[in-house]
Amino acid sequence: MPGTTRAEIRTLKVGRYVALEDSAYKILSMSKSKPGKHGSAKARIELEDIFTGQKRSHVGTVTDNINIPIIEKGSAIITHIQGEEVHAMDNKTYDTLILPVDPSLNLESGREVQWMEAMGRYRITRDH
Repeated sequence: MPGTTRAEIRTLKVGRYVALEDSAYKILSMSKSKPGKHGSAKARIELEDIFTGQKRSHVGTVTDNINIPIIEKGSAIITHIQGEEVHAMDNKTYDTLILPVDPSLNLESGREVQWMEAMGRYRITRDH
């Protein structure tokens, strides 16, 4: 899967991220069971989609490999808002970013926002 690396489920921790079916998820909780008579130890992971907020769970053996998204974060200044898009200039690279509008945030031109990118999708995480 592009934009990801791989790791064993046993190495994951709460608060980190995993990628399943072309979406990135934050780990909310994790429980592990002991190995049984005929099988290996299992892990149950409760996840929340970082873009939609939808919750789901994933069960697998602790030795299974799982995709880990490569997440980039940064800050930008809003240049203007056009429909459902926020046009902003990255503070480090001065690149123009087109971010989706988040109705729960107070967005207006000239304000600074923090953004995150995972697997080709962007999200505004907070406004200043």
